[in-house]
Amino acid sequence: MAFTLASHILLVPFGVALPAITLLMHYRGLRKGDAVALLLARRWSAVMAVQFAIGIVTGTVLSFEFGLLWPGMMGRWGDVFGLGFGIEAWAFFLEAILIAIYLYGWRRLKPWTHFWLALPLPLTALMGAFGIVAANAWMNTPRGFTLDASGKPVNVNVRQAVFTPMFGPEYWHFVVGVVLTAGYVVAGVYAVGLLRGSRDRYHRLGFTVPFTVAAILTPVQFVLGDSIARSVFHKQPVKFAATEIVWKTDTHVPEYMFGRLHADGSISGGIKIPQLDSILAGFSPATKVTGLTSVPASDRPTATQATIAHWAFDIMVTIGSLLVLLALWYGWCRLRRRELPRSVWFFRCAALAGAACLLTVECGWITTEVGRQPWIVYQNMRVSEAVTGTRAASLWTMFGIVVVVYVLVLGSFLTVLVKMSRRWRLADEGVVPSDTTAEDLEGSAPYGPRPLSTSAGGNRGDE
Repeated sequence: MAFTLASHILLVPFGVALPAITLLMHYRGLRKGDAVALLLARRWSAVMAVQFAIGIVTGTVLSFEFGLLWPGMMGRWGDVFGLGFGIEAWAFFLEAILIAIYLYGWRRLKPWTHFWLALPLPLTALMGAFGIVAANAWMNTPRGFTLDASGKPVNVNVRQAVFTPMFGPEYWHFVVGVVLTAGYVVAGVYAVGLLRGSRDRYHRLGFTVPFTVAAILTPVQFVLGDSIARSVFHKQPVKFAATEIVWKTDTHVPEYMFGRLHADGSISGGIKIPQLDSILAGFSPATKVTGLTSVPASDRPTATQATIAHWAFDIMVTIGSLLVLLALWYGWCRLRRRELPRSVWFFRCAALAGAACLLTVECGWITTEVGRQPWIVYQNMRVSEAVTGTRAASLWTMFGIVVVVYVLVLGSFLTVLVKMSRRWRLADEGVVPSDTTAEDLEGSAPYGPRPLSTSAGGNRGDE
């Protein structure tokens, strides 16, 4: 489950946010009559479709794993929090239909009609995120039920089960995070092109629009991250203690940047900042922070699990802080000179920002899941009670098959992207490979009759 989630979650930012970024570029192209913007939107829509197809495979595997690997949780709690998965399924089918319409609409629909038909696409992506985050938030702060004499949930209140105390902080933190991640990744592709000397408007526009979106959202995400950490402090104090490796309940608690927690409560390594953890939690050094020893050892993460959650959280915060500085650098240059930064180091950092954001997505998931241990449903069901009793040999066989499938699928995804990129680059250079199809040529001119000329310049001129 960890392997499949860690793999699938890398695709989530593009499934949720790439449609919005693509439509933003599409709108710019129509509004300003910008052929380059329309060309970028057309190409990004092709990437979006390929990514969605890959997400179908990885998401389907996850769906089966919920039933196969977690029968205890799904059998007991499925009626309480299962609505989130139902919402995600409906959103998935709607998104598939809208993507098909959007791809079909290039050349076949009037420009503005095409755009307005695609406008609900980002909303369906957000609806899918709504369902999944609602389910995860419920696992962190379960609500909307009572337990009968045998311990089974009854009297389910769907509204309370969906809108749990952690839902709001988790959802907005997740949405903003995936949008800025997609923005930095897409901009990073064009940052590499700019570093290689491609200073044409195609690369500058391809960089500027997604990077601007990401730069605007970066400080917003920093504030939302602080907010969700404070929500964890109030709603899941033991989990907060794990992510901050706080051993004993106390005031004037120091903040450790990295470091390792040992079974006896001692901490080795890292950077100790006196009183900062109490200040961050409650805006005062006198704020009391609950420690891991406030509950029995069986009800809290182990020292190793706490250290993993702590490192994941600190990596996420460190990268987020560096991205804020990068966004401020970009904003200063744009407001002062109305142009892109000139430093090669800026574009080097921008090229790495996308990979750094994907790392933070992984770290955020690790913090959420590992910090909750040993609970699968916080304070209601342990992982050991929820997981399948399948023999170890069978599990290793299943795991091996999943690894092979994912390697092949993700390898195919990267191969297709590289091939598409090569075709587009050759088209821009005026070279058409012998195996180019009419659809490939069509992709270079979003609207209007198909180009008769095989040169990229001629195609753009027709537009």
